[in-house]
Amino acid sequence: MILLADRIEALRNRRANILGHEQSLKTAVLLPLVERDGKICILFEKRSHTLQHQPGEICFPGGMKDPDDPQALDTAIRETCEELGITPDNIEVIGELDTLITPSSLIMRSFVARIKNSNLIEINRAEVEKVFMIPLDFLLQYGPKEHVLSLKPDFPDDFPLQLIPHGANYPFRLNRLQQYFYLWEGEVIWGLTARILHHFIELLKENEQSNTGE
Repeated sequence: MILLADRIEALRNRRANILGHEQSLKTAVLLPLVERDGKICILFEKRSHTLQHQPGEICFPGGMKDPDDPQALDTAIRETCEELGITPDNIEVIGELDTLITPSSLIMRSFVARIKNSNLIEINRAEVEKVFMIPLDFLLQYGPKEHVLSLKPDFPDDFPLQLIPHGANYPFRLNRLQQYFYLWEGEVIWGLTARILHHFIELLKENEQSNTGE
């Protein structure tokens, strides 16, 4: 029988994870960099209108973690290959961005990678309507439209408000989400894709300031 003190001691070797990750949906996406006409561009997908989930919206390649995927990066690469019709050896992984956790408990890992030869892309029409590229220097120069979305708590009838100090009058904090909207040639990039894109652009700006000593 393991003593209580031994159970506590075992925590010394435990690696921390995200609290509640067991119940969360785990996804991974790839932010693909391609070269077009001598410029570094970011590749975006427009989802097929035949899809049930978010048809016609703009996204990065990626999807749900499969039980057979050893790591989140494997998910991002597998989904990218399936959607763009390329092979893993055409993908050069550069690094990982910050993990995104949504109010719906979705955990999204994001990776930046270079597509070595974009001419080999043959999109999967069942999932992707088209792809398009936006020059990185354009995104660095022109920022998104920004708005704030407030999420209010919605209590079911059986929620025990009587167990909370002040009950229904408890000062619950509103969940305020910064929303970004990028417009490009009639397409709108928003939601999680825009948040990841904005995070990536801000990192590049920080790196520029670090290199210039500002």
